[in-house]
Amino acid sequence: MRRADRLFQLVQLLRHDRVVTARHLAQELEVSERTIYRDIQDLSLSGVPILGEAGVGYRLLKGFTLPPLMFSEDELAALLTGMRMVQAWTDRDMARAAQGVINKVESAVPEPLRPELARSEILVPDFNIGPIMAHHLSALRRACRELHKVRLSYVRADGETSERVIHPLGLFYWGKVWTLVAWCELRSDFRHFRLDRIQSLLVTDRCFELQVGHTLNDYLAQVTSC
Repeated sequence: MRRADRLFQLVQLLRHDRVVTARHLAQELEVSERTIYRDIQDLSLSGVPILGEAGVGYRLLKGFTLPPLMFSEDELAALLTGMRMVQAWTDRDMARAAQGVINKVESAVPEPLRPELARSEILVPDFNIGPIMAHHLSALRRACRELHKVRLSYVRADGETSERVIHPLGLFYWGKVWTLVAWCELRSDFRHFRLDRIQSLLVTDRCFELQVGHTLNDYLAQVTSC
């Protein structure tokens, strides 16, 4: 870990209200306590308001904030990779929002980290989702957020077409396809639907209420308990 990254992580660890010992900081950052003492001294001399002393512990003065967008190389790579995934595998509105995040990062990231913006060892191909699925994703994402019932025509695994009215709860991406988890009025139970098998959908004006036993958390609890 670069020293600049270590100092940044050290400040983050000191942001808690409680006193943190040098031993704990050394274990978290995988360095010696002597290194922690030296880093604390350097941070204090640079104007970071650290309270405490060697042998007792340290904490950061309440109210101190770091300059924005102080990313490490790995943090920046993770952020950009995530935004590129959003651009490649979601709908147009989400892709536009992801590009907005990238633009903000590019305009504010410190000069030493700018070369990371052009690195491309992690590629995100954009052939996983077509325009029809992107449209379905956009509509269902909005329906999940606004709790609107959805009427859809769905092709089951056996090839039969089924008409459903559902309460959309959450969207999952499995690396190849998107699926929707919903409460199905026809089955009175949870069901999941592959977006590439949806023939048509209509987000209705009718809203639904989240009821105990019918929520996304209830579905996840049911799945994980199996």
